[in-house]
Amino acid sequence: MPTLVLLRHGQSQWNLENRFTGWWDVDLSVAGVDEARAAGRLLREKQFDFDCCFTSVLTRAIRTLHLVLHEMDRLWLPVTKDWRLNERHYGGLTGLNKQEMIDKVGAEKVKVWRRSYDIPPPPLDAGSPYDVSADRRYAGIVVPQTESLKDTIARALPCYEAEIAPALSAGKRVLVAAHGNSLRGIIKYLSNIGDDEIVGLEIPTGKPIVYDLADDLSVIRRYYLDEA
Repeated sequence: MPTLVLLRHGQSQWNLENRFTGWWDVDLSVAGVDEARAAGRLLREKQFDFDCCFTSVLTRAIRTLHLVLHEMDRLWLPVTKDWRLNERHYGGLTGLNKQEMIDKVGAEKVKVWRRSYDIPPPPLDAGSPYDVSADRRYAGIVVPQTESLKDTIARALPCYEAEIAPALSAGKRVLVAAHGNSLRGIIKYLSNIGDDEIVGLEIPTGKPIVYDLADDLSVIRRYYLDEA
């Protein structure tokens, strides 16, 4: 039975500060490190093991994965890093405090930017300090200036189909450590969740989500490991 475990990174420093993060490379908070280690201990206690791993190119996801694998004594497992698993790009909201934006433009507008399926936030301003287009990890990639959830899913799903699904079909046990919105794309696809419903799906930090899959990769069961 193919097994897929999805894990949103532990709390980041900007999660703690209630700031929009997106593609900006923020590290884990102290609590986020603890969450990642706890996830690794839980996976070990529940006797999970993996053959390969996938993550984004952002530090908070990579470090979460490394902490999990360290707790499992599996740091030697092969890891694929793919920018398509990055968090949604929050455009001009990047770096801003969420409550301050609500106070400035109103809760309804911020809700549209955060929770609509296909309406992106305003793009980054020219010369923004949060523009990562010159970052060498994105060489050869057209870095977006903003993304809707639909845009994020449109890049995350091809990564799943080209990289993750073939590993599962080959019988490998797979761990994916990524971000709330890129993971929403995979969950939407696997669990056949509608556009309106997926925007409201909350994915907690540091809690492994387990998919038991049939040989054709259809879903037998989805559950949070700490609730099993």
